[in-house]
Amino acid sequence: MLDILYQDDYLIAINKPHGLLVHRSSIAADAEEFALQLLRDQVGKKVNPAHRIDRKTGGVLLFAFDKQTEIAMQQAFMENRVSKKYLAIVRGYTPDELEIDYPLRKENGTLQDALTRFTTLRRAELDVPLGKHPTSRYSLVQATPQTGRMHQLRKHFAHIFHPIIGDRTHGCNKQNKLFKDKWEMETMLLHAEELSFTHPINGAEIVTINAPLQPGFLQAMAIMGW
Repeated sequence: MLDILYQDDYLIAINKPHGLLVHRSSIAADAEEFALQLLRDQVGKKVNPAHRIDRKTGGVLLFAFDKQTEIAMQQAFMENRVSKKYLAIVRGYTPDELEIDYPLRKENGTLQDALTRFTTLRRAELDVPLGKHPTSRYSLVQATPQTGRMHQLRKHFAHIFHPIIGDRTHGCNKQNKLFKDKWEMETMLLHAEELSFTHPINGAEIVTINAPLQPGFLQAMAIMGW
């Protein structure tokens, strides 16, 4: 059963597990389960995604019950009228606060403006040697992307040399191997913590949806002593 975080006559949100695809995709032919179909079966009615989050990212995923609401919410995401907060565990000690203003390239080569702000919530130094370093350092950050580019947070944290743990595409292979070998963990430690927006139908209502951390993320938090 999917964990339903919010539901009204127009919208429904779930806490998507890490590793679950939003919908069927030709680039992930190995997948047999999809959030879209699981939710449709669970609530017994048609739903459509209002936005997307990566397969390996956990957390708030929003769906609409009807086409009008779906289009309105997708427009709100496109126009950056939805406030988004993410939690991530990254390599190294990050600054207390930072704004990453770094354009990202689309598949067709076009550059897009991309802006991420983050604050550091916790830091940890583990007595685990890696490479030339006698210990391993990590940070827990809360990131608020101001734009909605594909893989924006993953690319931005890699750009500042603090890649997200478990990110195989943009991350650090040595760190990912350490987590797999020492703790049997392959979860990408990125969690969509919160969405906040003006309701697309009842414009006077502000909707804020929060998602509890998933087991893999909680395991990593325990390893860090947080």
